[in-house]
Amino acid sequence: MLVYGEQERLLAVLTHLSADNEVAPDHWYLEAGFGLASGKDHPIFVDLDAALAWLRQCTSHQAPPGRGRPKALHSLG
Repeated sequence: MLVYGEQERLLAVLTHLSADNEVAPDHWYLEAGFGLASGKDHPIFVDLDAALAWLRQCTSHQAPPGRGRPKALHSLG
């Protein structure tokens, strides 16, 4: 799934993991993040709503400065 933000800029590519996935069945994986959602972490989310909430928090202008990226469910890296 391609996730676009303001001004139709690509924010992230999310992948839905299969039910057969050994690590996180039926979860969503951040395949790639861009701009404020970029980084070396590739978090996994319980559902699409959690992934989108995390992306909103990453790109929010109201996020406290110096706090880094928000924590996701867990990461594969």
